[in-house]
Amino acid sequence: MVVSTNLGLALPHVIIVGGGPAGLMIADILSASRIASVSIYDAMPSLGRKFLQAGKGGLNLTHSEPFEAFLARYSSRSEILRAALTAFDAAKITEWAESLGVETFIGSSGRVFPKDMKAAPLLRAWLHRLRTQNVNIHVHHRWIGWSEKGDLRFIHKDKEVSVKSDAVVLALGGASWPHLGSDGQWLNLLRRKSIGVAPLLPSNCGFLVSWPEWFCEQHAGSPLKSVVMSVQTPASKFEQHGDAVISVDGIEGGGIYSLSAHIRDQFLLTGRAEIIIDLLPQQTVQTTYQTLKKPYGSKSVSQIYKQRLSISGVKFALLKAMLTDSVWADKALMAQQIHSLSIPIVGIRPIEEAISTAGGVLFEEMNQYFMLTKLPGVFAIGEMLDWEAPTGGYLLTMSMATAAHAAEGMK
Repeated sequence: MVVSTNLGLALPHVIIVGGGPAGLMIADILSASRIASVSIYDAMPSLGRKFLQAGKGGLNLTHSEPFEAFLARYSSRSEILRAALTAFDAAKITEWAESLGVETFIGSSGRVFPKDMKAAPLLRAWLHRLRTQNVNIHVHHRWIGWSEKGDLRFIHKDKEVSVKSDAVVLALGGASWPHLGSDGQWLNLLRRKSIGVAPLLPSNCGFLVSWPEWFCEQHAGSPLKSVVMSVQTPASKFEQHGDAVISVDGIEGGGIYSLSAHIRDQFLLTGRAEIIIDLLPQQTVQTTYQTLKKPYGSKSVSQIYKQRLSISGVKFALLKAMLTDSVWADKALMAQQIHSLSIPIVGIRPIEEAISTAGGVLFEEMNQYFMLTKLPGVFAIGEMLDWEAPTGGYLLTMSMATAAHAAEGMK
């Protein structure tokens, strides 16, 4: 038991640094159980800014797939995170939303959303409940570490303030979208305390490609739909059916994000990586070859590809951009390339633009409830920890799950 009631006297004071989903969730649990007085300190003018940003296209709360499949989304960290997800899984996320008066529904992809698809009403209801539970909220407070006495130090309105606490929860996020508050500056503060941290890396991110000038001028912003993308690593081949988006200097989108960890790691390891795209996953290479072998007659190449293979627009342009005339002249080789077109990666989009980040506080530095063993009474939760997951509700769910599990360790 980390937080005690001090023999029935005043409740212990828990300070939560960071007002994103993880910080708000542990504040909700601790204040509702009345085992501590709770204060949230955040550097921004208001709380939940990244939460609101994530909801602009429709707030994806969680995913309805079976537990083991859900857990597998956390890859090598799955077993470490099993207890947290067991305690606060997708069903608990739905119950939490409904406790705030927000009904949810399951989309065709299995993702779970609020019925109105919006983040703002949910956040307003959440903050209102925290205030009714006497959670103290302090904005414009940027955390800068600890004093010699062990008090928390903040910069507020250009002045330094120190605050005492009985326990501390660090919920400072990663380093993506820093304009919303998660700038990753906490890494150096923890390193000074000899806490082991893995460097923060972009996750669910786009990649740089050296497109021909004509291609990006004509097709930047174009969706590449219903393709299969894959990446080969020394250990295995990873494949994803879905869509991508051509950008001025690269490629991004949901299908790419699902493979981003593998593409990134391969690029960082070897200095090169490639995405293999099957433009016609609904048919075989042999079928495509037989189609290309038929006489063209008076029709142009672009007409044949459009009418017989349904390859036109950005898909046809992608073949033109990446393949030489000699390849186009060889129909057998073209059939192979249509089903395995190589897109060489020349770089990774900056971490500031990524949806999320990998890296963070090493699990070896914490107990099973995410308390730092070198700093008793200090917990780290959410995206600060060394895990990553694809989009689809997995990021938000685990941020909240680590918060709920840490709360159990504080009782």
